[in-house]
Amino acid sequence: MSSELAIRVANLSKCYQIYDKPRDRLMQMLMRGHKQYFREFWAVRDVSFEIKKGETVGIVGRNGSGKSTLLQMICGTLNQTSGSIETQGRIAALLELGSGFNPEFTGRENVYLNAAVLGLDRHEVDECFSEIVKFSEIGDFIDQPTKTYSSGMLVRLAFSVQAMIEPDILIVDEALAVGDEKFQRKCFSRLEELKNRGTSILFVSHSETQIIELCDHALLIDHGELIMNASPLQIVRSYQRLIYAPEAEQAALLEKYKRNDPLYDSAPSSPTSPTDSFQEASKETAVLNHYDPNLTPETTTIYPEQGARIKRIAIHDCNGDAVNILEPMKKYRIVSEGDFSEDLERLFFGIHIRSISGAVISGQRHPEDGKYIDRSQAGKRFRVEFSFNMNLLPGTYFVGGGVWSENSASCAHRILDAIMFRVQSSGPQNAFGYCNLTASPAVLSIEE
Repeated sequence: MSSELAIRVANLSKCYQIYDKPRDRLMQMLMRGHKQYFREFWAVRDVSFEIKKGETVGIVGRNGSGKSTLLQMICGTLNQTSGSIETQGRIAALLELGSGFNPEFTGRENVYLNAAVLGLDRHEVDECFSEIVKFSEIGDFIDQPTKTYSSGMLVRLAFSVQAMIEPDILIVDEALAVGDEKFQRKCFSRLEELKNRGTSILFVSHSETQIIELCDHALLIDHGELIMNASPLQIVRSYQRLIYAPEAEQAALLEKYKRNDPLYDSAPSSPTSPTDSFQEASKETAVLNHYDPNLTPETTTIYPEQGARIKRIAIHDCNGDAVNILEPMKKYRIVSEGDFSEDLERLFFGIHIRSISGAVISGQRHPEDGKYIDRSQAGKRFRVEFSFNMNLLPGTYFVGGGVWSENSASCAHRILDAIMFRVQSSGPQNAFGYCNLTASPAVLSIEE
């Protein structure tokens, strides 16, 4: 394996034997393979990829798609049926809540046990023990049996052991979702620090923002197969489109992903395509210098219509004119219009604003969280206006929206990157990031 690689997986597969009745397992042993009493279930099938040293790679997929099985084989806690795995360096893994901990041992004893499994001697653990305890925020509970720990305490201690020893490869399987917001931020800060030091990170998460912001590239896995290996944004978009598609269309969509077809066409395929129809409906007449007709996204992704259709999304200023060149600190409205083709119950509408990288910066829902519109009737039209203050810093942003029904597993309709807008500069900036939250200029005082 090349010295530049941390992990190489080639044609990796894992097959389980499923027995319908306990006696079938005994019969299989007695027949010595002359007759098969089990069904084969391929949790992972023919997966191949490479991860370079210092890369952070996300794995995305539905529950039961084989993500955890894949990680367990890479860690060596599960043997593969076929294929090969090559790794370079020390591997630390946080696979599931409390994995590797003996519930009868104290936190202190489990720290030394886990570190020993990772190849550290007692002297090395002694040197970093206080740092592990401090990071985990366990306090005096470090000398209590871990069976008395809450789920949050378990994951804090487990992550602290794995991350504070500075592994060459760190594998995290959704475990950080258990911790509170403060600890999650500290964990992701530590991940960024490890990445800067050259640690390769393999990261499973259902959070699209975490995948987009943390990962260099990502993998989409479904039914044990590697469907796509692409940029984080493309993987997240493909995954979202898959889970929101009607079940009858999902197989065809997976085949399209395997052929490496583009998620969207940057050039029009036909005058009547859904994307073209939507873009045509969203075109506006130029309003002075505040509308640029060429400011049209090439990444518009339209989900299947399942009871509703969004025909137009636009930004209006206080005069009701459509704009896409926005001024800082002014008030605007994002308007979403469409109609219903089916009777739907318990509805809500939403819009979001994304950065160029695809990270969600802000969004709104109507009605508010926990409330719904009781029902809608086929043939009715809708118009939703979301008001917001333009506190974003100068730059280019993208708007999408959707209609959801709580009683449906899929959205009634959704469009990503429906329109784009630009916030123009108003002069020198003293803020950075995405949002300007400055209330008044900074005040400096220097005392002798």
